[in-house]
Amino acid sequence: MAEFDILIKNGTVVDGTRVPRYRADVWIRDGKVAQIGGRAPGFAKRTIDADGLIVAPGFVDLHTHYDAQIRWDPYCTISGWHGVTSVVLGNCGFGFAPVKPNFRERSMLMMTRTEAIPYDAMQAGMKWDWETIPQYLDSLERTPKGVNCIQYLPTASMMTYVMGLEAAKTRPADDVERAEIRRLLHEGMDAGLCGFSIQRLGPDSVQADFDGSPMVTDTMCDDDIFNLARVLRERDEGFIQITQAAGHIKNDLAFVERLAAAAQRPILHNAIVPTRKDPNPHRRSLAWLKRCREKGLPIFGQTATVRTGFAFTLADWNLYDASEAWRAVTTGTKQEKLAKMKDPALRAAIKKQHDEANRRLEVIQAGVGGPIRHLLVQWVNDKPELEKYVGKSVGQIAEDEGKHQIDVMLDLSIAGDLKVEFLGPNRGFNADFMAEMTNDSPYTFPGVSDGGAHTKFFTGGAFTTDYLAWLVRDEQKITLEEAHYRLSALPAHAAGFRDRGVLREGAWADVVVYNLNGLAIRPDWIGEIVHDFPGGEWRRVQHAEGYRAIIVNGEVTFDEGRATGATPGKLLRHGHA
Repeated sequence: MAEFDILIKNGTVVDGTRVPRYRADVWIRDGKVAQIGGRAPGFAKRTIDADGLIVAPGFVDLHTHYDAQIRWDPYCTISGWHGVTSVVLGNCGFGFAPVKPNFRERSMLMMTRTEAIPYDAMQAGMKWDWETIPQYLDSLERTPKGVNCIQYLPTASMMTYVMGLEAAKTRPADDVERAEIRRLLHEGMDAGLCGFSIQRLGPDSVQADFDGSPMVTDTMCDDDIFNLARVLRERDEGFIQITQAAGHIKNDLAFVERLAAAAQRPILHNAIVPTRKDPNPHRRSLAWLKRCREKGLPIFGQTATVRTGFAFTLADWNLYDASEAWRAVTTGTKQEKLAKMKDPALRAAIKKQHDEANRRLEVIQAGVGGPIRHLLVQWVNDKPELEKYVGKSVGQIAEDEGKHQIDVMLDLSIAGDLKVEFLGPNRGFNADFMAEMTNDSPYTFPGVSDGGAHTKFFTGGAFTTDYLAWLVRDEQKITLEEAHYRLSALPAHAAGFRDRGVLREGAWADVVVYNLNGLAIRPDWIGEIVHDFPGGEWRRVQHAEGYRAIIVNGEVTFDEGRATGATPGKLLRHGHA
């Protein structure tokens, strides 16, 4: 009599391949799917009753920044709560390898700004025991994990390691440096990297370094990026994640095409974002993807399907960094920030850019809480004299007091010791446009969760639950079969995961069992504050409801929403265990 570890009984299987759903038992043994359907020749140690529930492959989250958090949170929550069983680390060119011992501190400071990961949490939660990429991967493999992960080369780290920070920010690499960069990328690929990542947002990057200067990758020249691409082409392996938005969309897209031609490897283009009223932006992007494919360029589009709010104070806020003036007043120590916010010249500079309606800044602000005039005052640091402003918008206060919107925001922040909290209200989303990004292109997948980043004002890691509950169940714009293909099989294929993303016999048993009608996110919109990070730090979270079980490599990691303590996750070198 054969013995199985888990029997998932009487569930409705949606296997990730677009095959129509069907009712079947799923048997798991030794971390893999042993049998689907029929009568199994044996019994299971544990049975999960899935009657009335969906049984599907675990979700694959391609755009995360859990590089630090995975060292103290094996489940990479928020994502791990919401059915994600595999994540990609090292996105946007940022991470922690390779790094020289004397650059560890600066590396963490960099991440406090560009991805808004709390410094005290990193300092307390990361135990540095690596320098090189192979050493880093060995360390990551030793780290207890409740999810699987693959690792991109963080390009900014590589350029800094070889050239030094100042040189990497101010000039192209020379021939000797490029040769060393290629050698180290080959070494990293041999050790198990899955490719490399790049953020190139130009000198006015919306995600700047901790001192306000652009990140190393933001101003990289084309040839330095092609230097990395040649390694992947020589090896005929690996993938590229790129966020290219230096300010001229036609030039940006043309570069991505040239990069795809140079590498001859799949590219994950971030991101395609819909508006609420104008369908042209996302439709143009989908049409561009189609043209690229017709040219033989293997480009995928990651679409921004995240519905979550932003709540922030100017003590931590970094997402107006595309504005030189905003960047100036929100960098430095607390006292330096307060002093700069009082500076009439700096205020005038912010107001000038605001009033000139800089198009790039407008687009950025629309995506991170909305226009400043619509921001609501949510909390005033328990200052009685400021309580009258709670619930009012910045625009309303400006009108009532005859002040400029910028003066309102800065005056309130100063009066509240930088702890006055502003909330981006929910002004609605267009379900038709969101669904088009899935239904109208075979080359896209949902997400851009940014999980692990911007932890004090953003909760994008819940996107998987929202995608199913909103677009599949409530709006019925996307079929359940299509949704699971886009959440699991297609992203797994695009980023090089092997034997993941589908439920089939012999594949690794990464599985979610859930009640579609019971799926929910709690609390909604901006979540809640919890103090569960090392170093006494806090973050915003959104919990998941409706998941009966989450299984990674054949072990239950979450049972009715409760962590089991199991850490069966694996580092997937070259995409496989």
